Formats: sequence, C-alpha cells, structure tokens
Amino acid sequence: MPQSEFRTVAPTILLIGASRGLGHGMAAEFLKRGWNIVGTVRDGSGRTPLHDLADQYAERVEIETLDICEPDQLQSLHDRLQGRTFDILFVNAGTATGDVNETIGAVSTEDFIHVMVTNALSPMRVIESLQHLVPATGLIGIMSSGQGSIGNNETGLRELYRGSKAAVNMFMRSFAARHAGSSRGMVLMAPGWVRTALGGPDARLRIEDSVPGQVDVLLARLGTPGLLYVDYLGRPVPW
Repeated sequence: MPQSEFRTVAPTILLIGASRGLGHGMAAEFLKRGWNIVGTVRDGSGRTPLHDLADQYAERVEIETLDICEPDQLQSLHDRLQGRTFDILFVNAGTATGDVNETIGAVSTEDFIHVMVTNALSPMRVIESLQHLVPATGLIGIMSSGQGSIGNNETGLRELYRGSKAAVNMFMRSFAARHAGSSRGMVLMAPGWVRTALGGPDARLRIEDSVPGQVDVLLARLGTPGLLYVDYLGRPVPW
C-alpha cells in the first residue's frame, strides 16, 4: 500500500522496540484502538510477536529493523522514514544486569556502559534523530521506570538500572527545556512492575494490566505542551 494511503487511514505511532513484552503489548493496544503501527525489531531477531500482529492486521502494521545502540542503523532508519509523519514517537528500551543486589561499585565497566548506553543514551539519540517526524499536535515519549525516581528510592537494589533510568529522565528534561516553545506533548512513562523478561515472573502486574492505562495517558497528552513523568494510571512520579 502506498505510504500516503497508510498515513490517511488512521493516526500512526512509530514505536521503537515493539517486538515483544511491553512494546508488543502497546502495539496490540494501539491497533485495537484503530491506530496504525510502524514498529521496530532488531535485525536478526527472527520472527517475533510483532510479526504475528502484522499477519493479523495486514496493512496496518509496518516492521522496521533497528538496534538503537547502533548509530548507523538509526541513520538508516532516519533516511527510510523521511517524508513520513507520526502522531506519536515512543521509545521502549530497557536492559539490566541479572543481580538485583549488585552495588554500583561492584558493576563491571562493561556492564555499566551497556546498560547506560541502552537505557539512557540510545533513547535520546532516537528522539534527537526522529523528532522532526512528529507534528506540533503529536507526542514524544520514552519508557522510563518508577525506579528512575530519586525521591522514591528508599530501598536501593538494582542500582545500575535505577541510575540509567534516572539519567534518561534528566536527559529528557533537558530536551524538554530546549524545546520549551513546542506544543507537542512529552511523557516519561513508568509502567509499573510488569511480568516481562525484564520485570520477571514475580512482578505484580500483567502486561494487559499496565498497557491500556499507558495508552490512555499517551492519547490524553497528544498536543498538550510540556513534559510529564507519570505512571500507567497517569499519576505523577516524583523526580
């Protein structure tokens, strides 16, 4: 289908990291609400749940390849999407080390770089590169975490992960400050503790418990200026 047809049928979200987990859940929820999806998967990841959605929703899902930690791949995606318009650009990215009790002083340099690049640097590179595809009535968002809240950290644990999410929150605040005159909405989303590969099997929420609220929050913020750090029910999270 020509790109112009794809764009006029329904509003469209560019969802970075849509292959599985929360990203796939968000893609499915937006499709239920009549949106079109352009979702990214990592090259070489094989068939993913997003491919199943593409089969189910035929001409309403496009799949692009991107590893957000690879600047060359981001540039290629940037070039392929030139001339497109997306009502929402949302970056879903997250990784962590396996030991929740590991203190920051015990983290290897290799692990520190990997987690910080994946969770903090790369999402901002995506936004800086692709923000021009979002109109003044649109929204830009990142999947953050309640564990990125400095004010709420009373237990420690997951120190590197917490630090990476606090970092992306700070970087997004800087981005918002530089674009203070923009009418686009901006959201840092804390999805809650969800049963995903990252959240683990003991998490309190199922994907289907968290995602509808996330989508409600994003849709309510379309075209509303300013940056919010909120959870999946729209409740403010302390910075």
